Amino acid sequence: MDVELYREMREALRRGEPVALATVTRARGSTPRKPGAKMLIRRDGSFIGTIGGGCGEAEVWQEAMAALEDGRPRTVVVDLTEPTDGEDKICGGVMDVFVERLG
Repeated sequence: MDVELYREMREALRRGEPVALATVTRARGSTPRKPGAKMLIRRDGSFIGTIGGGCGEAEVWQEAMAALEDGRPRTVVVDLTEPTDGEDKICGGVMDVFVERLG
């Protein structure tokens, strides 16, 4: 459990600043993080925590920024099985990440 992440979430909500919370809800195969891993994204684009880094985390970050704008929760499927731009992916699994706006 990431105490710093929860502390930041509480403080942001206390200040009335919306944040997006991304949580790994399902992992299949080899993935960098397992269910329960969290990342908190602020409106300025900064974040705390991680759901694994790299391209998959960047994809989740983009969806979190969209959720901060439209308020709609979404599930992002992070597929780490297919090569991107000719490079092999390290993990080879798939994660479902639930992204929700809080506040």
